[in-house]
Formats: sequence, structure tokens, C-alpha cells
Amino acid sequence: MEKNLESYPAQLTVEYSDKSDRFTVFFRLFMVIPILIVFGLLMGADHQPDSAAHVQYVGTAGVLFLPTLLMILFRRKYPRWWYDWNLQFTRFSNRIAAYLLLLRDEYPSTDEEQAVHVNFSYPDAKEDLHQFLPLVKWFLAIPHLIILAILWAVVVICTIIAWFAILFTGSYPRSLFDFVVGVMRWTLRVGAYAFLLVTDIYPAFSLHE
Repeated sequence: MEKNLESYPAQLTVEYSDKSDRFTVFFRLFMVIPILIVFGLLMGADHQPDSAAHVQYVGTAGVLFLPTLLMILFRRKYPRWWYDWNLQFTRFSNRIAAYLLLLRDEYPSTDEEQAVHVNFSYPDAKEDLHQFLPLVKWFLAIPHLIILAILWAVVVICTIIAWFAILFTGSYPRSLFDFVVGVMRWTLRVGAYAFLLVTDIYPAFSLHE
């Protein structure tokens, strides 16, 4: 069920900058706290973010998952405003993740796109989505989730290396940047398939677009 990645209905890109702000990078873990509080309030008091992976997407408390599943299952419908919420929330979470992972220096906006670009297509629930597949998508995504858990552990190591690199050189190593963005992109595709429920196309096992 794989499809050409260029046409996969969930895309993420992060603009690369060859200069990073050493001061904000040094204090990044403290500076991100206010926006994490806002993010935590949106997700709910019982689902506080505890990692960049959680912030980016794996934590699904902030998106409309179960209501969407039930609407597709019983009404063959994906309400447009639910899609709009899920899209904007996912964009917001990815801006925070990019900031926390030192990919960008701009403080995450609650509404402006900035340099982190996320998009996924609005589905025609009757034409594009199988009525009963949302019941098992989380199960079908388990191989991805296992691999992503390992990759996110590597991302933590890469971010620590990048932190030192930025402090000494003023720039984020491009190879590490591409890897981290690739893991974010992979995570988004899995999220779009298994939790956002905007596509039935099984995500590719790939870091690339």
C-alpha cells in the first residue's frame, strides 16, 4: 500500500539556517518552558509533554482522534473543522519540536507557520478512507512505532551533539539536521495514517520526502 513519497498526503519540511544563536541554544531548555505550558494545557492536564517526540506528535491527546474515528466508522464523515484543528495543532507541535531540538531559533508561534512547514490533505471520508480501517491502523503502525522509538533515542544523542557544535561553531551540522528532520517527517506520516486518520496509504519506512 506504499505510495511515491513525493505524493504522500502528509509533508514536513524545516528550513535550514547555517547560523544559530548560541545564547538561546544554551538556555533552550529553560526558554521553551512557557510554550510547553501552553502546549500542555491544550493537550490536557493529564498529558503533559515529556519529550520532543511526544511534543511533535506521538502524544495524541491534543488531536481529535477518537471522535474522528467514530465519525468515520458510523457516519463516513471527517468534519472539516476537526481537520482544521488537527492540522493547526500538528503544525504547532512541530514548531515546538523544531525549537526544542535546536533546528530553529525562532520562538514557536501559536499561529504563524514560520520556518516549519507541515501539511496534510483533507480527505473525502467516503471516497478516500475505508470505513473500518481506522479501528486497526494503530495496530498496523506498530512496526513503525518500534523503529521510531529507537530513532528518537538517536535524535536525543544528535541534539546533544548539535548543542555542543552550535556553542563552538555557531551552526547546526547539516547531516545531523537532515537526520532529525527526517525522523520528524517519518513520525508525521505515521501520525497522519494511524492517529489523524487523514489517509489510508501506509507510510513508507523512510526519512526522506
